[in-house]
Amino acid sequence: MKPMAILVAAMLIVALAAPTVLAFCGFYVAKADSKLFNHASQVVLVRHENKTVITMANDFKGDPKEFAIVVPVPTVLEKGQIRVGDRALIEHLDAYSAPRLVEYFDDDPCRPVARYDFLQAARQRAMVLQETMAERARSLGVTIEAQYTVGEYDILILSARESAGLETWLRDSGYRLPAGASSVLGSYLKQGMKFFVARVNLKEQGRLGFTYLRPLQMAFDSPKFMLPIRLGTLNADGYQELFVYALTRKGRVETTNYRTVRLPTGTDLPVYVKDEFPQFYRAMFAEQVKRESMRAVFLEYAWDMGWCDPCAADPLSPEELRKLGVFWLAESESGSAVNRPRSRPGGPVDVFLTRLHVRYDATSFPEDLVFQETADRANFQGRYILRHPWKGEAKCEAAERYRQALRIRAEREAANLSSLTGWPIEDVRRKIGPVSGGEGRPDDRAWWQKLFGE
Repeated sequence: MKPMAILVAAMLIVALAAPTVLAFCGFYVAKADSKLFNHASQVVLVRHENKTVITMANDFKGDPKEFAIVVPVPTVLEKGQIRVGDRALIEHLDAYSAPRLVEYFDDDPCRPVARYDFLQAARQRAMVLQETMAERARSLGVTIEAQYTVGEYDILILSARESAGLETWLRDSGYRLPAGASSVLGSYLKQGMKFFVARVNLKEQGRLGFTYLRPLQMAFDSPKFMLPIRLGTLNADGYQELFVYALTRKGRVETTNYRTVRLPTGTDLPVYVKDEFPQFYRAMFAEQVKRESMRAVFLEYAWDMGWCDPCAADPLSPEELRKLGVFWLAESESGSAVNRPRSRPGGPVDVFLTRLHVRYDATSFPEDLVFQETADRANFQGRYILRHPWKGEAKCEAAERYRQALRIRAEREAANLSSLTGWPIEDVRRKIGPVSGGEGRPDDRAWWQKLFGE
C-alpha cells in the first residue's frame, strides 16, 4: 500500500482582530498549487474555542480495496462527528491560497513622471468488523469503542492498553504496518489518544457511484493543537509533502517545535519564467528546503478570507467555508450569495487562512507538528513578479536612461532566479538573451562614453 500521511489536530484558542490591508496589485498569471508536487497530503484544519473540524484529502493511487488509514485522535468519535467531505472545496482552497505569478507592464518612459510615480505608488498598496474480530481485539487489550459506515468508508474507533497488542490486532485485521510502528503507537497511547481507522467499503462506493476517494472529515473537542505525522514516515519511500490550510478567527498559525519560515516573496524574475512557472516553483521550494536542512515549515499564504490581491481563485463563499467546518459563521450568511470583487477588500468574513507547506521525512521531522495561533493578521503571499519592458518607440532623454536601467534590471532578475532556484546564472542569462530595451535606438555610444556615463 502506498504510504499515507497520518494526521490529526486539536485545540486552538482564537479571538477576532482587525485585518491589516495591504494591496499588491499586478495581473495574476499562474499559480503553484499542490498538484505540482507528488505524495502530497492536504489537511484543512478549522479551530475555535476547543472545537476542531479536520478534513483530510487522501493522496492514494491504487486499488481502493487496499486503502486504509490510521489516525490518532484525542477522543472517541460518535458517528455523527464523522462525515465525507467534498474534494472540490479543498481544491478551491488550494487554488485560492497557492503561490502566484503576477506581471506588470512598463509605461512609456517619455510620459509625464507624475503619472508614472502614481502607478508605482499604487503597486505598493496592496480517514465493520465482525464479533469475532471484536473478541480478538479484547484478547489483545484492544477495545473497539465505536464502528460506523460513513459514505464509502467503514470507520472504527479503537483504544488499547499497550502498543504491541494494538499492532498485532491491526496486522491480523489486514492493515499493513511498517517496521517500528509499535514504538510510535505506544507514544500516542501514553498521551491517551484513541485511533480512528478507516477502510473503503467497496459495495458502498459502487452504490454511491464514486470512482475516487473523497475526503474524510471529523469534528471533535480537544485541548491539543498538533498534527501527528510520525506514523506516515515509517514506510515512506523518500520525503512527503504536507499542505495545512488552517482556518481560524484570530490570526496566522505557526509551528512551535519547528521553525516557521516565510517563503521568499515579491521577487522580480525574468519574463521567460511565465512559461516555466511550475519548474521554477518546484526548484525554488526544493532550494529553500535544502537551505533549511529540511527542518522548517514554510508559510505560503496568510490572508483574511474576505478578499485577495491578486486573486489566484475567488475567495470561498460563506457556504463553502461552513461545509469545510467553519462553524462560527452567522447562520444568516449560510447559503447567501455574497459576491465580492476580486482584488479588493470585500468586508469582514471573520475567517483567517494560513497555508503551511512542509516537506518531511522521519530523520528531519522526528516529532509531530505542534501549532500555535498568533494575533498576526498581516497579509502574506508567495508572489513572484514579471516586468515586461516598454515595446513602443521612445524618443526622449528619459528613454536612454530607461534602456540602461533595463540591462541592469535583467542582470538583477537573472541573479534573483539563480539565487532562488540554484540554477546556474549563465544558463539563466542565456535564456534571457540580449536586452535591447524596446524599439528605440540602440546604445551606439563609444566605449568611453559608456564607461563614464556620457
